[in-house]
Amino acid sequence: MRDALVAAAFHLFLERGYEQTTVDDIVALAGVGRRSFFRYFPSKEDVVFPDHERSLAEVTAFLADSSDDHDPVLRVCDAVRIVLRMYTENPTFSVQRYRLTKKVPGLRAYELSVVWRYERAFADYLRGRLADRPDGTLRADVIAAAVAAAHNNALRSWLRSDGQGEADDALDHALGYVQSAFAGRPGPEDAEKPEEPEDVVVLVSRQGAPLWRVVQEIERALDRGGDRTRPD
Repeated sequence: MRDALVAAAFHLFLERGYEQTTVDDIVALAGVGRRSFFRYFPSKEDVVFPDHERSLAEVTAFLADSSDDHDPVLRVCDAVRIVLRMYTENPTFSVQRYRLTKKVPGLRAYELSVVWRYERAFADYLRGRLADRPDGTLRADVIAAAVAAAHNNALRSWLRSDGQGEADDALDHALGYVQSAFAGRPGPEDAEKPEEPEDVVVLVSRQGAPLWRVVQEIERALDRGGDRTRPD
């Protein structure tokens, strides 16, 4: 019944347009009553995003099942892959929804509220794990926002390509920046980055020279090192 309502709704949305389609139109095509519709979907907007409640529940359960041995940043990165999988399991539907959402401002606003719920789930988990660290709450919120942004960047690139290509690879690349910044793993642009050479000053002084002269020679050497154009 739930799948039949979603199929009927998107058939009408694509044929007539979202604004021109009513709940009565949807239930008439699906062959059910209005009560059946509202048993599954609180509003017409919810029928456009029928799988997010299940996905959010999976994400929340996955994070709740974490142990102290899990790196919290990497755990959240793994959790956001559950969200991406929801989209990639049905590319045709996901692309249709993306195109529809771009045309309807109300649906874009609804989608932002859905993204916020995922971000809050990430932040709540991270706050619990980072509570004893300096700026734990701030770090949790920043990391949660970064993970959500990385996911959205990879997802939109995949959707704009009509569901072609490897969305998982794009997400791994984007999450590399998050892990580099917060989990101590190298990011895509930091791999095998050479270390900057350090200047070394070697001073040879006569045995028994007064300390003030040694200090003076050190200051002169450092001064010459800071000014490469000054002759010896």
